[in-house]
Amino acid sequence: MMKIHEGYTERHVLTITVDNEAGILAKIAGLFTARGYNIDSLTVADISEDHHVSRITIVTNGPPPVIDQITAQLERLVPVHKVTDLTESGAHVERELALVKVSGQGASRSEAQRIAEAFSARVVDTTPESFVFELTETTDRINDFVARMREHGLVEAARSGVVGMMRGAAGA
Repeated sequence: MMKIHEGYTERHVLTITVDNEAGILAKIAGLFTARGYNIDSLTVADISEDHHVSRITIVTNGPPPVIDQITAQLERLVPVHKVTDLTESGAHVERELALVKVSGQGASRSEAQRIAEAFSARVVDTTPESFVFELTETTDRINDFVARMREHGLVEAARSGVVGMMRGAAGA
């Protein structure tokens, strides 16, 4: 749970490039936990050919001074190479993957298919009783899709968490 801070809170997407070694994710999560900061979304993946570097993407919320403090504390952690606040750095792209299972018959099943088409969701599994849809979109758009599917037999949803990168030729 995030500590209550005076002032305006903002959503920020942070990317953290780290050595791919045991314990680094625990260190980063521990930093957030120890200070009462919330992680809304967290993804991590190996990004180097030799498997020595990973990229962690964290979505968090807080007033600007708290976000600055989080960034500074992350930068001091070893083995963190680089911390980038995509939100502060400018134009960037964010995406999240969702798998959404919907069960239904008749008109409800047809409506779920129609909604999925409108959202450009792909059917990745189908049975006579259910569908599993795949959707790669912004978090808000996935939230909208899941909300719509609740009305048509939503069984479960699994989400990857946000990944992001700066637009243009420069790297984060």
